[in-house]
Amino acid sequence: MNVYNAVQYLLFVVIVTACVKPLGGYMHRVFAGQRTALDRLCRPLERGIYRLAGVHPAEEMTAPQYAIAFILFGFICILLLYIILRLQRFLPWFYPAYQTTPLSPDLALNTAVSFSTTTTWQAYAGESTMSYFSQMVGLCAQNFLAGAAGLAVGIAFFRGLGRESCATIGNFWVDITRSLLWILLPGALLGAVLLVWQGVPINFHPYATATTLEGASQVIPQGPVAALEIIKNLGTNGGGFFNANGAHPYENPTPLSNFIELLSIVLVPAALTNTFGRMVRHVRQGWVFYWVMVILFCGGLVALHLAERQGNPSVHGADFTQSKLQSGGNMEGKEVRFGVGATALAGGVTSNASTGSANAADDSFTALGGMVLLVNLLLGEVVFGGLGMGLAGMIMTAVIAVFLAGLMIGRTPEYLGKKIGPRENKMIVLYAITGPVTILVLTAIAIVTRPGLAGLTTNAGPHGLTTIVFAFASSFANNGQAFAGLSANTFFYNLATSIAMIAGRFGLVVPALWFAGLAARQKNTPATRGTLRTDSLTFGLLLTTFLIVVTALSYLPVLTLGPILESLHRGI
Repeated sequence: MNVYNAVQYLLFVVIVTACVKPLGGYMHRVFAGQRTALDRLCRPLERGIYRLAGVHPAEEMTAPQYAIAFILFGFICILLLYIILRLQRFLPWFYPAYQTTPLSPDLALNTAVSFSTTTTWQAYAGESTMSYFSQMVGLCAQNFLAGAAGLAVGIAFFRGLGRESCATIGNFWVDITRSLLWILLPGALLGAVLLVWQGVPINFHPYATATTLEGASQVIPQGPVAALEIIKNLGTNGGGFFNANGAHPYENPTPLSNFIELLSIVLVPAALTNTFGRMVRHVRQGWVFYWVMVILFCGGLVALHLAERQGNPSVHGADFTQSKLQSGGNMEGKEVRFGVGATALAGGVTSNASTGSANAADDSFTALGGMVLLVNLLLGEVVFGGLGMGLAGMIMTAVIAVFLAGLMIGRTPEYLGKKIGPRENKMIVLYAITGPVTILVLTAIAIVTRPGLAGLTTNAGPHGLTTIVFAFASSFANNGQAFAGLSANTFFYNLATSIAMIAGRFGLVVPALWFAGLAARQKNTPATRGTLRTDSLTFGLLLTTFLIVVTALSYLPVLTLGPILESLHRGI
């Protein structure tokens, strides 16, 4: 690892860490209804929205009511986006000469589910499929709405754990409104200005046609790229304006734009650890979660960097050393302007957060490099993760660790002063098994059926298995990244990945909110000398180990048959 890459990685972690406390405190004030610098602008807008929508902000919801509101909102968004996509040829800014990919009913449904669940899985090329109207009014709007809904659910989850003897956990419509007005819209405005400064375009010009040096005609897509680019990252969505996503020079033109976009992915999810600590009146608990995230993130980043730096030994006679004349390492599928370092950083960030805005071809990574991305997805995206639900996943895992530790010391398990009884355990188990059941069952169906195997257009064997597992893991994690060797625009994969996206979005939210509702109804149990401390270094190490062990127990067989076997066969 050279000095430039080491400094880049260190600077990224330092900036994120420095922003955790101020940004976390700001979000706590927003959702607690306390004064902020944006109140003068946002309060009148908030009141106007409540009047138009008929929302009574003082009325709170129980956990089931909150979950129902979230689910109804999500499915209404899916329906509206599906209608826009099916009718896009009759709507403004549609250019038949350039939007040549037909939006079949199953592809339109898959895309609608994808963007309404923050997955933004794209089985199409944006520049040849979507009109400007669909990109802005459909996809970009859903990036805001779905991101805000996820953040609202996370806040309600924190609120439930922080309350006692209370039947409610907040109001979904209030939380989503504040997520939009105070956090996502200001952040997107600032981020879009920075990206335009770096050269990301924002216009509604028709596609340009240029003549290459060889005399061929080349179509250069245009569009409001910066507007979609920033919210796909800030809202932890990930869907690119172009097919090449973060590798396209219009989406990500410079190393600085790459760094800015990666920061925009992580800052809010990382700061939520501090918001959580403030909401449960236990700030040290939030810092434990943050440092567990940092340890897992850095471990994966180093492993990914080393895997890509050594190059591909299957390519005989190639020089993979780094020098003034070449980047070195495995540069297949990577942008030269980023090199291995910025590509590894992007891979680590996007696979840990539910934001698949990759700046390289994941399918071109080495077997072990691709396995790092896959393991990050299989961890449940608890390392930063999506807005709100990423940290909620970490907390639910921590509760399982507390339960097991309680059994070992012979005490009734409790977390933050709340007893973990039979009803709470049912929600925890349901949350924990949803991921493995969804991913492994869908993978099994894909590898034993003709439609599932037909999607493997370039690779079979271990790499083909990895490609399929990656697709369902990415869909369930609401991430959206994919290995290019899978032709996903088929009826089978459009339907199967939609099922995985819905399970990853709604199948996890319901037990998490139910658990928070049960916790809110309890009285806090005073801590004693026998209480397991969950804000200590010991518990942080226990939680880190537990996350790794549980993931291994769930997925080690499929990892062995996929990327591990491939690396042994190829020697990479």
